[in-house]
This record gives sequence, structure tokens and C-alpha cells, in this order.
Amino acid sequence: MRELSSGRRRRLSANTGNIALSTALGLCLCAGQLAVTPAGSAGSAAPAAPAPAMTEVAAATKKPRLDMSIPDRSITWGSKVKVVARVYDPATGKAVTTGTIRLQGWRDGAYRTWQSRKVDKDGRLTFYSKPGRTATMRVTYAGSGGWANAAKAGVVVTVKASGAKVLAEAQRHKGKRYVFGSSGPDTFDCSGYTMYVYRKAAGKKLPHKANSQQKYGKAVSKSGKRVGDLIVFRSGSYGTHVAIYAGGNYMWAAPNSKSVVKKQKIYSSNYVVRRLV
Repeated sequence: MRELSSGRRRRLSANTGNIALSTALGLCLCAGQLAVTPAGSAGSAAPAAPAPAMTEVAAATKKPRLDMSIPDRSITWGSKVKVVARVYDPATGKAVTTGTIRLQGWRDGAYRTWQSRKVDKDGRLTFYSKPGRTATMRVTYAGSGGWANAAKAGVVVTVKASGAKVLAEAQRHKGKRYVFGSSGPDTFDCSGYTMYVYRKAAGKKLPHKANSQQKYGKAVSKSGKRVGDLIVFRSGSYGTHVAIYAGGNYMWAAPNSKSVVKKQKIYSSNYVVRRLV
């Protein structure tokens, strides 16, 4: 066997040392390229370092001051109620000019939004509403631009019955049949009709008899009668027929068994006027 030359022995020794060093460091020489592999786990990739957790930071909100003013808390039916709302910074008194103000009313166990508008440059809005009956009302503020939501406590607005409300109820029953002894809601006789309308519109209780109804309310002159008043026609001083005044010398009534509830002219001068609302 031939002995290797000293030069070849030195090259072989150097290569052997490089291979040992590569193995110790987890390095692999492949086709002239240097690739890094984890020591002791050749062929498997190292797990990626976890990304830093992202924490969501909620935008800071300021609490505004919300004021509400209702100048008239008792109105007659058919009238409008005025509601003034203002939202501002309690620290500076300056108007809040972003967000939405809502006018709400309590109905069926919850607040319902009746009107909704964007806040103006003065932070003030005026609403007009026509509630059909007594209602609890409030305003709320839906904040934006760094302002939090706000709400006012509810305020009761009393809606009083009026002649217009009585007339509106009377008109609702147009065309319903006359049936003697009936007091609604589908058929009526004359006193049953007026009895039903006043109870529904104004909570007033009347007897089911024309002559007896002329004793209720207060007496009003014929020239002073107004919409919603009770008209009682008489034979002598006995009340024989009743109706509800509609204005312009017309009335709503359930005339007789050959007719239906309708609007008609006042046909006699022998009547008295009673005001119940």
C-alpha cells in the first residue's frame, strides 16, 4: 500500500476537520452551498417566534351634559308640545356639535323614537310633537366624535280631552248601522252612540238615555256651541234625540233604524247644548 504524500495528508486532515466542525454547528454543505439546520434536528424547521400580542385600546369618551325643557306639560288634544334639547361640555359649557338627539315616548312597555335629528352647531334642537294621549316623553343623545351617550329621565305630558278629539272619535264610526238599544262598537242607537263616543274620547260616562243625557255637563247657549258639544233635541222639555256638534250647523248622529251613523244638518231649533269637555 502506497503511503500518501505529505500534501495530500494535510488536505485530507483539513477536510475531516471541516466536516466535524460542520456537524457540531449543525451546518450542512450541499453542492457548494451552506445551509443552516438546527443542531440535533436535521430536516425540521425551527418554530417561528410568536408575534407580540395586539391589545385593542378603546377610544376615550367624554360624558356630555344633556338638558331637556318642556314649557307646557299639559295640553289639549290636537295641540303640539314643544321639547327643547341641548347637549354641551359640562366642563366648559361649550356646545357639543356632533351626534344625534332623539325624542322618545313611552308606549307598550318601552321607549319608542318619535323623531331623530343631528345636533346643530349650537348643540340645541327643538322638537314639536302631537301626542294623541297622555305620554311620558324624554330625549336621548347618541354620541360621536369622542362623546358618550346620554339620556334624560322621562317627563309626563298630560293630554286633555277636547271637542276636536270628541269629533274625531265620532267620525270614526261613519256608516255603522242603527240598532235600537245598542251602544257600540259596531252598531248604535242615538244615545248609545253619544255614550260610546264620549267615553272613548274623553272618559266621560253618560247614561243610555237621551233625556237623561241633557242633565250632564254644563249648559251652553246655541250661539256659543262649539265642535264636540252634545246636542239634545227635545219635545217640550223632554230629551228625545242626541247628537254631537260638528260645526257649521252640522252634527254627527245615529238617526234611526232606517239610517246609519252620519253627518247631517241640525234639523230643529228645539234643542239644548251641553258641554262635557
